[in-house]
Amino acid sequence: MTKTEFVEKLAKENGLTKTMAKEVVETFLALTTKILKKDGRIALAGLGVFEVVKRAKRTARNPRTGEPVVIKAHKAVKFKPSKALKDAIA
Repeated sequence: MTKTEFVEKLAKENGLTKTMAKEVVETFLALTTKILKKDGRIALAGLGVFEVVKRAKRTARNPRTGEPVVIKAHKAVKFKPSKALKDAIA
């Protein structure tokens, strides 16, 4: 499902205009990003936990040439689904 399809479904199921639904989605994404930058973690009951993790520097291989490539240390976002979400899709 794309973001546009999600916005349309959100609007339809909640009696919102597409503009209002898009604002809700954009606000959710912006707020989630802001909280992750500040606190590094956000837990949403029934959905799961988004958490910023540090990835160490490592050496990988370019699949096309086989040459070693250094991937520098960086931060990434990890998502761990809640038990309720896991059970719902199982």
